[in-house]
Amino acid sequence: MNTNINMGVRRFGRVNWLGTWTLARREVMRFMNVWSQTLMAPLINAGLLLMIFTIAIGPQRGDVMGVPFMVFLAPGILTMTVIQNAFANTSSSMASAKVQGNIVDTLMPPLSAGELLVGYMGGAVARGAMVGAVIALGSWLFLGVGMMQPLWVILFVVLGSVFMGGLGLIAGIFANKFDQLSAISNFIVTPLAFLSGTFYSIEALPQLMQTLCHINPFFYIIDGVRYGMIGVSDSSPWIGLGVVAVSAALVLAVCWRWLDRGYRLKS
Repeated sequence: MNTNINMGVRRFGRVNWLGTWTLARREVMRFMNVWSQTLMAPLINAGLLLMIFTIAIGPQRGDVMGVPFMVFLAPGILTMTVIQNAFANTSSSMASAKVQGNIVDTLMPPLSAGELLVGYMGGAVARGAMVGAVIALGSWLFLGVGMMQPLWVILFVVLGSVFMGGLGLIAGIFANKFDQLSAISNFIVTPLAFLSGTFYSIEALPQLMQTLCHINPFFYIIDGVRYGMIGVSDSSPWIGLGVVAVSAALVLAVCWRWLDRGYRLKS
């Protein structure tokens, strides 16, 4: 039995633009209202990581892929922060709505599964882009790391935020308790982000680990942003773009299906 979210007759045309925009705006305002936790805290953490690596390693590390270590490190920390925040935005929004019992406020309006998905992704992309823009500005001011290929940076930040926002939505729908959501974040998302070339070139890894990295979408997001910022990468940005785009499409398809069926949302 197909339990679609919207059972009534739509009176807003083929696309409910107002409802979709309202949901996206709600998602943005949700994290902006607690900006000190959702925006300032990740920025401080990223700054502390850069400072610690500068003090602990600095010029002693030598060049990585032909660039100073701190220049190599900056895009990795930027991307890691972006994808973690995109994941956190959708996962916490959906999980909070389920735990607090107000998910009905999202399901009742005349919004299709696709419109719900676009609204949630709007919040994830906005949060990821805001965090990324500020870290990029700080990297330019304090480390002199600019944007050699800005279009590539934008593409990978947006696609990476969509991919991680979709994963966050899946985690939020699946989890019935915050403990389950924390487990997914701590044991899946964070390790994959740390083990995907954030702090090093994967050329330094054993062959088996390199192979595993090349099937990990997280690696291609980080590698693509690094290529756009400093012009070096472990793989072709075109291959990375394809892998991330396909991965995002698959994740969004799962999200759409679950929203369309009301999976773990109506019970």
